[in-house]
Amino acid sequence: MKPKPIRGMNDVLPHETGTWRYLETIVREVVEAYGYREIRLPLVERTELFRRSIGEDTDIVEKEMYTFEDRNGDSLTLRPEATAGMVRAGLSNGLLHNQRQKLWTSGPMFRYEKPQKARYRQFHQFDVEAMGFAGPDVDAELIIMCARMWRRLGLERLSLEINTLGAPDSRTRYRAELVSYFSAVKSKLDEDSIRRLGKNPLRILDSKNPEMQGLIADAPVLLEFLDEESARHFAGFKALLDDAEVPYTVNPRLVRGLDYYNLTVFEWITDALGSQGAVCSGGRYDGLVEKLGGRATPAIGWAMGIERLVGVYEASGGEPRLETPDVYVVAVGDAALASAMLLAEELRDELTSIRVELNLGGGSFKSQLKRADKSGAEFAVILGEDEVQRREASLKPLRSQEDQTSVQLEHLAQTLKRRLEAG
Repeated sequence: MKPKPIRGMNDVLPHETGTWRYLETIVREVVEAYGYREIRLPLVERTELFRRSIGEDTDIVEKEMYTFEDRNGDSLTLRPEATAGMVRAGLSNGLLHNQRQKLWTSGPMFRYEKPQKARYRQFHQFDVEAMGFAGPDVDAELIIMCARMWRRLGLERLSLEINTLGAPDSRTRYRAELVSYFSAVKSKLDEDSIRRLGKNPLRILDSKNPEMQGLIADAPVLLEFLDEESARHFAGFKALLDDAEVPYTVNPRLVRGLDYYNLTVFEWITDALGSQGAVCSGGRYDGLVEKLGGRATPAIGWAMGIERLVGVYEASGGEPRLETPDVYVVAVGDAALASAMLLAEELRDELTSIRVELNLGGGSFKSQLKRADKSGAEFAVILGEDEVQRREASLKPLRSQEDQTSVQLEHLAQTLKRRLEAG
């Protein structure tokens, strides 16, 4: 019986990884252009970190985390998201003491969810965090950064929704109103909403149950309970987006699923992936650093699902980015193999940005050319015993009708570079 992958944990195959790498490269280039630096985090953290940060009453902590005891009896969890780990790393390594940090990370996350399109149990995220920045300017810059990424990638069918959750005092007043409202219609609430009513009623607004949407639409709106400072922050944020000509919709029901958010929250959503509409989501978490034992530190960030980014790229007509060699070296005859291997190494030395594949395993001239064509290479470099004696190689275009030519070996690297750059 053939081994099977774990449900919801997928292989990314060679014909797919080229597109992944292309998208990840563009995202990294854009993020680093705004001054963010990479940090690499463990896949496993102490379970308590996520309970304290994400919230005991969230679906993630209650139902979705991969948690286990190690041999010392410590409770550990495969990371379900990156923000908590980013804050923990900042505190553990003294990065937040009288400092401001702009950081990014990427990699796999793990949640035990029902697998469906663009929603998996192992999924990949690109995560950006700005710690130590209090004003709405960084909120706006993070959004503008995303808009730049979409332009670089030619993505369509993405729209921005924003909201504010206000300061803790605003939410306390709003929470009381929500409890009163939903208690009056408790008989109509589903099981999850009844459970959340006594713990975190804002989470009811995040319900995806179609039967709950009418009740949610009639619920009180948090924007009506904002304190003056929270309202000023939100107004400044919107004004900066307006000045940058980034369109958005204020969605008063956008609350996000994690307990640590306050003030600005946002989602870039799409209609290209069925029910999984959120591609990039985030917001402020000004109280999280202090909650985890540090000094009070304002902070904001976003996380983007790579699988969902790939899906939107494909839905927007993005071309697959196949990773193929640029040059395929054919050795005709056993005596030419050693010379061909050395030639391939010399080309890799001189042309560090060009991919050179050498035919391995022998084969007739005809079969080697078939392999060269199948590889996707632009050119075949053909080296036989006669060419070795004459210190030259045949250069055969594989993607055009141009004629095959002979090139002196000493000029081969530069000829290939020129021909490849000419496209």
